[in-house]
Amino acid sequence: MLEKILNMILLRELRARKINEKFLECIKSEFAEEFLELLLKLMSLVLLLNKDFKKNIKGFKGRYFFRSKDNDITVAAIFKKNRMRVYEKEIDQTDVNVTFKNAKALMNYLLSPKPDILGSILRQDVTIDGNLNYLYKFAYMSRHLQLMTTGKV
Repeated sequence: MLEKILNMILLRELRARKINEKFLECIKSEFAEEFLELLLKLMSLVLLLNKDFKKNIKGFKGRYFFRSKDNDITVAAIFKKNRMRVYEKEIDQTDVNVTFKNAKALMNYLLSPKPDILGSILRQDVTIDGNLNYLYKFAYMSRHLQLMTTGKV
């Protein structure tokens, strides 16, 4: 009985729920970063192996930086000399910076059957700084890659 009263007074249950939510958010953000990095590395590999897919970047130069507002997620991609390199750090002189509100917004965008860049911007799930055309190109390539891996293309 005394333990129940102490738990109520000290709000232990509420604090436990808050800590649990923070813990789950940390797991999700780490998963989201790993998923994005894996997607980019797969794209880089497919660009080396598939000549039809490689046509997407022939002569293309671009520097992308993806991050979350809290900087838990930081992944960069550089397209240069018909190749793509992936980095787990911030880069300078980017063509487009994409900032996701949180890990959930990133996963919703990446796993969406039809990624809606404009809708994400209007919902304030994503903030874009730079040339939007670069983001559209990347969205096309990542969606095409997803369709290739599932055998739909």
